Amino acid sequence: MATLMKKKDVVIVGFGWVGAIMAKELTEAGLNVVALERGPMRDTYPDGSYPQVIDELTYNIRRKLFQDLSKSTVTIRHNSSQTAVPYRQLAAFLPGTGVGGAGLHWSGVHFRIDPIELRMRSHYEERYGKNFIPKDMTIQDFGVTYDELEPYFDKAEKVFGTSGTAWSIKGKVVGEGKGGNRFAPDRSDDFPLPAQKNTYSAQLFEKAAREVGYHPYNLPSANTSDSYTNPYGAQMGPCNFCGFCSGYACYMYSKASPNVNILPALRMEKRFELRTNANVLKVNLTDDKSRATGVTYVDAQGREVEQPADLVILGAFQFHNVHLMLLSGIGKPYDPVTGEGVVGRNFAYQNMTTIKAFFDKNVHTNPFIGAGGNGVGVDDFNADNFDHAKEGFVGGSPFWVNQAGTKPISGVPTPAGTPNWGSEWKAAVADSYTHHVSMDAHGAHQSYRNNYLDLDPNYKNVFGQPLLRMTFDWQENDIKMAQFMFNKMEPIAKAMNPKHIIGSPKNADSHFDTTSYQTTHMNGGAVMGEDPKTSAVNRYLQSWDVHNVFSIGASAFPQGLGYNPTGTVAALAYWSARAIREQYLKNPGPLVQA
Repeated sequence: MATLMKKKDVVIVGFGWVGAIMAKELTEAGLNVVALERGPMRDTYPDGSYPQVIDELTYNIRRKLFQDLSKSTVTIRHNSSQTAVPYRQLAAFLPGTGVGGAGLHWSGVHFRIDPIELRMRSHYEERYGKNFIPKDMTIQDFGVTYDELEPYFDKAEKVFGTSGTAWSIKGKVVGEGKGGNRFAPDRSDDFPLPAQKNTYSAQLFEKAAREVGYHPYNLPSANTSDSYTNPYGAQMGPCNFCGFCSGYACYMYSKASPNVNILPALRMEKRFELRTNANVLKVNLTDDKSRATGVTYVDAQGREVEQPADLVILGAFQFHNVHLMLLSGIGKPYDPVTGEGVVGRNFAYQNMTTIKAFFDKNVHTNPFIGAGGNGVGVDDFNADNFDHAKEGFVGGSPFWVNQAGTKPISGVPTPAGTPNWGSEWKAAVADSYTHHVSMDAHGAHQSYRNNYLDLDPNYKNVFGQPLLRMTFDWQENDIKMAQFMFNKMEPIAKAMNPKHIIGSPKNADSHFDTTSYQTTHMNGGAVMGEDPKTSAVNRYLQSWDVHNVFSIGASAFPQGLGYNPTGTVAALAYWSARAIREQYLKNPGPLVQA
């Protein structure tokens, strides 16, 4: 029998960026909040203390901050005719665990979504016609506009201490010739901090991009360019480009994380409680499934615990929000055969293309120097900044050099034809390590009818529950985009005058490969929208079916973005919190009528 805890106003599942933001916002509203984190307590001290954290073997190779796949994972297959098998080794994507979640181990690239991507289907139908979108592509609008979200993007940047160069503020161009992005949407205020200095690799990329006629800009980075104190009183130190960002806690307190930027303020809140090693099994519902009564979780001793609450916030990683909704019976599961149902629908990823350029020994790029969000980007082919009509695909991609710190174990690229081991390999590493540049096209992956999530009928987690099953593969649109972006990015690499370059885009024979890292930018499965027939949550991230459940995170994205998702996840969390505070608490019930 489950242990029954004292009722709280709010229970939050997961304590990453979403959990921390919602906890701060709702305790400010006077609510008693408990956050349940399945992993251990983590903080900059002692988990990020120097010199222990500068340990590639522990963090990058043995994956200290990431999910333990022996307890729970996903199963993966390319199509519905196959039997899915468990994802047993962390490689293609890296879900976090512990306090801070993916917000502790992320790199720090901090974008605002392109406004076009918030109304993706409407925009493409208006500009290119309804027939331009492939029949099996299920892209849709978010149901919220950039203008509505702009104040929350601004708030998130101030909380994160984001460094960057604005292009325009309140309609006035301020960033021309200074590293601003001419394709960026207008802002109500400047970045909290100026952009970081650029590495030599980024400088080479910037010069070459200009030479081929593109418009390079400074990447917005949640790595501080100077000391900073955020609105919650959290203090940050300036980044020293140590190169240990992605996969690590920042010992300099320079990379934004829930642990650095929000948790210190929550510790002073008497209304807030954080319970670690609390693995939530399900959201408990009334008999008619119209309302949540709380959650059931397993604690560190293996005991089942019931936590009653008036409001349930799902703020876990994308996969886990979807998994909990399916396990709890919240919303109708998606059926790819009929196209009906919403939970598991519109799963999307990121469409990556990489080029590596190798230089003579007199060109020293020193890739061990780096900051997770630092770099120079090009948006000429992102979103709809170019005419898609003759190209025949949907979506865009930024290009960038993002030198985050190339490690001596995991980051030793060598030219094509190099043996995998031995004296020739060693010589190639010595010749290449400090004399190469890596650049990426970070393509917006679209959603399709046959890429989806559901419960696996064969495999279970350590608690006896069905694993989440991922049915996913690259589609024709993805391959067309990757080939186009490669052909547009390659001239930048060639303009750098390297000895040689390596890289190849996807082709018709390409399939999703789980064995090599791509990104941890998983999207969709519990998407937001204006129609309960095609979305699991409404424009305020509230479940259409269970009004006191809010599911917040990249699980709500109807399709993937060209940019990294964290900035948009944070803005949506603040947007949803404001709706709860100003509307829901005054009159609990659906905020949007179905």
